[in-house]
Amino acid sequence: MLTSPPNLLTLSRVAAIPVVVATFYLDGHVWHWVALFFFALAGITDFFDGWLARRTNQISSFGRFLDPIADKLLVAAILFMLVAFHRMSTLTYLPAVVILCREILVSGLREFLAETRVSVPVSQLAKWKTTLQIVAIGFLIVGDAGPDWLPTRLIGEVGLWVAAVLTLITGYDYLRAGVPHMRKPRSGP
Repeated sequence: MLTSPPNLLTLSRVAAIPVVVATFYLDGHVWHWVALFFFALAGITDFFDGWLARRTNQISSFGRFLDPIADKLLVAAILFMLVAFHRMSTLTYLPAVVILCREILVSGLREFLAETRVSVPVSQLAKWKTTLQIVAIGFLIVGDAGPDWLPTRLIGEVGLWVAAVLTLITGYDYLRAGVPHMRKPRSGP
């Protein structure tokens, strides 16, 4: 199942990360657009890998494991690069940190809950948050290379703030669902 089409799409998302990161080191506005192309392609695979897995009944443990990790790696790597290359204002670092902290919190919570055999499904709001986050980051990748009439950086920064608010809401929802399981006494050694 490792080489099933849905898993290959997920793996392609991970493979896109170094390509997008490399474009930050290249001079010229064209590289902003190249980065956006590969980032958008990776973002699109986030939809299609799950859709294809469900449609072709190729849902696998590997895919369920790697899909959320691929998302988090992609978002974290690009947020780090946006900060390192000053493609967002310092005030916008705050929503970036909120997004990263929530991702770590939810990952830890999911790992803990998996040990207790409790599944927390992804909510529809969390899917919208991810979509908005990807779009906002796309605008920030383009940044100053965007058309003069379109405030791409501002759109990206506002989108990242809205995504951070949704991040807090969905993070709270996941935490609220997980806390009752954390309070249960553990059985066994």
